[in-house]
Amino acid sequence: MTTETEQLSAKAAGPWTARPPGVPAAVPPPSVPLVFLGAASAGLVACGAAWVWARGDAAVDPSADPVVAAVHFGVLAALSMGLLGATHQFTPVITARPLRSLHVARATFAAWLAASWMLPLGIATDQLAVTAAGGALAGLAVVLLAINLSAPLMARGKGAPVTALRFAVVGAVLTTFLGVAFVGDRQGNWFTLSGHVDLAMGVIGMFGWLGVTYVGVAEKLWPMFMLAHLPAGPRAGRVAVWAMPIGATTLAGGLAWQLSIVGWVGGGLLTIGLGAHLVSLWTHVRHRRRKADLHLVFVTTAAAWLPAGAGLALAGALLVPHHYREGVALAAAAMAAFGGWLLEALAGHAHKVVPFIVWSALRSRGHATGPSGKPLMFADLYNHAWAAASYATTTASVAALCLGLGARLPLATAMSGVLLVLTGIMLATNLSVRPVRLLLAGRRDSRDSAASTAAPA
Repeated sequence: MTTETEQLSAKAAGPWTARPPGVPAAVPPPSVPLVFLGAASAGLVACGAAWVWARGDAAVDPSADPVVAAVHFGVLAALSMGLLGATHQFTPVITARPLRSLHVARATFAAWLAASWMLPLGIATDQLAVTAAGGALAGLAVVLLAINLSAPLMARGKGAPVTALRFAVVGAVLTTFLGVAFVGDRQGNWFTLSGHVDLAMGVIGMFGWLGVTYVGVAEKLWPMFMLAHLPAGPRAGRVAVWAMPIGATTLAGGLAWQLSIVGWVGGGLLTIGLGAHLVSLWTHVRHRRRKADLHLVFVTTAAAWLPAGAGLALAGALLVPHHYREGVALAAAAMAAFGGWLLEALAGHAHKVVPFIVWSALRSRGHATGPSGKPLMFADLYNHAWAAASYATTTASVAALCLGLGARLPLATAMSGVLLVLTGIMLATNLSVRPVRLLLAGRRDSRDSAASTAAPA
């Protein structure tokens, strides 16, 4: 007699009829996360192009519409899109329960894809109808996400990853509907959308949604990718997934209502959460059994952007009362550094996660050997030299953007945009070319085998 979980998993697994042995039934077909991750690369290219276009405005006013459009391409079309793909893949893995519906997952992707491009394009071109439609689609996508993840996340489950994903869904809903309200304000002037209110929404989105999503997924992936066996006892990861969203919400409230004491308390809690995340990473690195590799370089470099962002944010907060423009520029650079934390981490994990997902898809189609004739391995599915190059362009692009925004240097901002375009192209190409070649080769072999079988003796 099958259990309820097995029945749900079998129902959700229906479209993946060639599921390879060993892949749990709750895991969605590869097409579900891969379309999100592929679209994230395209979003990164658009983000880079937008920063090149907005380079002059960014040096004068970080809240100008071209800059806001570039930020939205980066946050919505690149970071959010990639982390939504990770959420759809790893929520069923972590909870051992399937998504409520694969059709809803695909509808979420379609709605978010449209929203993540329409919103920044509408802002950049001052087309209020396009912006409003993008905001409505973003709201629809987040509602669908919450509905689809409610089945696995509302089931009984303990641990930092599940807690983090629950917080992330709440943060996603809160951030998106604040954004929808701001979009409506562009048409109706409901309230004064000042810079500190916009920054409050950015804090919730960056740390209460995207940041806590990454922290939760990382707590699941780090032990696997580093072969780390942590000692028993209290884990810093648990502190991180509680302190980050609570701190981000408190800090956002202090910013929105200009309550300095509340803001500093929230900032302190957020710092504790981010510090616990760094302690957790250090613990995993210390206890790893896998030798240092590019993934480790990506992850540790990503972590380095957190103290850099904190330093820029503190300097900006102290400078704003006396030198407003310089303080705002440093605050913008701080948000770029925090975004770099997520971008670097996402790019690094993509070189592990995408081959892992693609490997399952290839095995389900009968591909058991790699190009060398040996058993197919994850490392066979991308070029390692190009992966190292993408690390270099990712890191340099974040550094150039922080410099361009913080020092108000249009050339540095433009250079960052060019590097982001190159990074998006390299990531998409490097992680797709070899798997596609293997699939095409397998189809040719199948046709040749069928033709030889059908040929008369």
